[in-house]
Amino acid sequence: MRRRACLRAGLAIAGPGVSSAIRAATGLSVTDPAVFPPLAPYPPSPRVPLDEPVFGETVSDPWRWLEADVRHDDAVAQWVAAQSRFAHDYLAALPERPVFEARMKRLIDYERYGVPVARGGRLFHRWNAGLTNQSQLLVTDADAAPTAKGRVLLDPNTWAGDGATALDSWEPSDDGSLVAYSVQDGGSDWRTVHVVRVVDGTVLPDTLKWVKFSALAWLGSEALIYSRFPEPGHDAAFQALNYNQSVWLHRIGTSQDADVPIFATPGTPKWGHAATVGSEGRWLVIASSEGTDPVNAVHVARIDGDRVGPVQPLVSEIRAEWTFIDAQGDSLWFVSGEGAPRRKVVRVDMAGATARFDTVVSEVADPLQWAGMVGRRLVLGYLHDARSRVVVAGLDGGDPREVGLPGLGSVGGVSARAGDAAGYLSFTSFTTPDTVLRLDPADGAMTPWRAPRLTFRSEDYRVEQVFYASRDGTRVPMFVVRRADASGPVPTLLYGYGGFNVSLNPWFSPTTMAWLECGGAYALANLRGGGEYGDAWHDAGRRAHKQAVFDDFIAAGEWLIAHGICPGGGLSIQGHSNGGLLVGAVVNQRPDLFAAANAGVGVMDMLRFDRFTAGRYWVDDYGHPEVEADWRVLRAYSPYHNVREGAVYPAIVVTTADTDDRVVPGHSFKYAAALQAAAIGPKPHLIRIETRAGHGSGKPIDKVIAEAADVQAFLAHWSGLQPRA
Repeated sequence: MRRRACLRAGLAIAGPGVSSAIRAATGLSVTDPAVFPPLAPYPPSPRVPLDEPVFGETVSDPWRWLEADVRHDDAVAQWVAAQSRFAHDYLAALPERPVFEARMKRLIDYERYGVPVARGGRLFHRWNAGLTNQSQLLVTDADAAPTAKGRVLLDPNTWAGDGATALDSWEPSDDGSLVAYSVQDGGSDWRTVHVVRVVDGTVLPDTLKWVKFSALAWLGSEALIYSRFPEPGHDAAFQALNYNQSVWLHRIGTSQDADVPIFATPGTPKWGHAATVGSEGRWLVIASSEGTDPVNAVHVARIDGDRVGPVQPLVSEIRAEWTFIDAQGDSLWFVSGEGAPRRKVVRVDMAGATARFDTVVSEVADPLQWAGMVGRRLVLGYLHDARSRVVVAGLDGGDPREVGLPGLGSVGGVSARAGDAAGYLSFTSFTTPDTVLRLDPADGAMTPWRAPRLTFRSEDYRVEQVFYASRDGTRVPMFVVRRADASGPVPTLLYGYGGFNVSLNPWFSPTTMAWLECGGAYALANLRGGGEYGDAWHDAGRRAHKQAVFDDFIAAGEWLIAHGICPGGGLSIQGHSNGGLLVGAVVNQRPDLFAAANAGVGVMDMLRFDRFTAGRYWVDDYGHPEVEADWRVLRAYSPYHNVREGAVYPAIVVTTADTDDRVVPGHSFKYAAALQAAAIGPKPHLIRIETRAGHGSGKPIDKVIAEAADVQAFLAHWSGLQPRA
């Protein structure tokens, strides 16, 4: 049966030569059902009738049984196995796939350095030789020669045979003698924290469990502060909602049972808490938030050695952003959104009986994305039309100087502390892999610390930023990347996100570069709902205004075709997480516009998203399904509930992972079942389900390449991109 299914799937696809011959002889497309027979029947997805009355309407949910955890439900496990075999057989037979896989392997096979962290005369940083599944953590002396690679301190590639156990966050102690690090297994959001001794690489017995969404902060080298949730029941660990996060103090050399609670808010169980410690070790700062909005309350405590004093409120209400930068003496610096939708910098003087708040860097036209402190200077990261600007200024905001960046690209932050002689940051663009730069705070000069050796010629590509009008006339920016010698329309891959105040800036991706090398164009649309222009841009694309995000994305696709970037019938779209929701929604609304689509780890059932794991946080952007006004907005665009019978849909490949506990895979399972059951045309509607890969972070390189090769071959095949080996 498997061989027969593969052969029949092979009939529905064709190599470039066959495609051209059919068009020449018949004038028909290879996707026309008159030319190729339909796919083999999809694996069965039994309907289990379930109708619920909600706000005067009846909502059907016949595939709710697919919400069950694949780890504990045999029926779901069998469905996953059958769908995985079906998708594998189809994708493996695509003639474009070997070309994409080979190009991706070549493009990703270069030395990659992470941004270093300086502690105790040492530099700690990630490093990857190229095709190693997981990056290692290296340590070297701060005054070592620039060519010194360093000593391997942690090698996650030895932790699991399948390469799916990853090093997540890590934080050196103040004197650089210890490193606390969190381990991510199989892509889960749950973390286990360990401690390694730097001098000899010995992993200490300390083990901290049930850690999620936590910072790691040291008190000297004697104690560690972290956040954790109560231990869930066995069957609830990967689907239950997360409540009652609290902050704990762990003394090195003791068991977790002896840890001391520092801060909790049992009266507000939805609040989550992240604790940081100022670089001088005198102040503990706890940021508390309830959802995904960049707003939080702040509590602080004085530190004496390895002991934390009483925790006191500094900002009691969750109404604006207060992101801690660093502290010197009794002064604390924050990025603040209080009365500043594009953000400002505030210094808080804690010396008196009452804290005094002073604005030291006022809000400007460009939104302030991040800020750091190097020596006695502030380093400020702004966003100008979705690309980075960096400014260095005094601690009082005086003497601001623009830092020259290598080009149109992105800088995500600075690694430094108050008192450090230098800071480190990473610059990237569509045609520049991450380049680590050393920043001198005195004059703002930047010099390369580690630069990658390119496996392609960046001058062979051109990057343009365009602005187009959305449905309501709003001016939306978009980046377009093509080969420099492109002279006419070529199949184009359009990517978007549009939510949660997340800004999409220029970044380098070997998988995207493979698409470009194969002759395609790539477009990145900066949709409303993101943070590219501050809070107003975010607010314009969420909750009741979510349709504006879909309108922006549809308008981007129309612009690409109308302006000769993409041919009609040659547009592919892609998005992940909230971007997967975006893809599902716009395909339902405009199936005629797109040739192919990839909806990755998407939120597809907008009526039940808040019932699983981290879903409750997302009501800030989506609204509350139990509130009628919000429910009606969600019902109108929910991808799972709006598949349009009788419309001709593009080819779709849904991607998820069986261990995703951020956006539980039931979203994608139900959506794929609905697509396959609907009369929406002859093109394939597949679901590719990865094992032990989670929502995306920590995914080993071999899985990254395999999934990207499958997806891009699928998109290329159905959009007409014909790569050459």
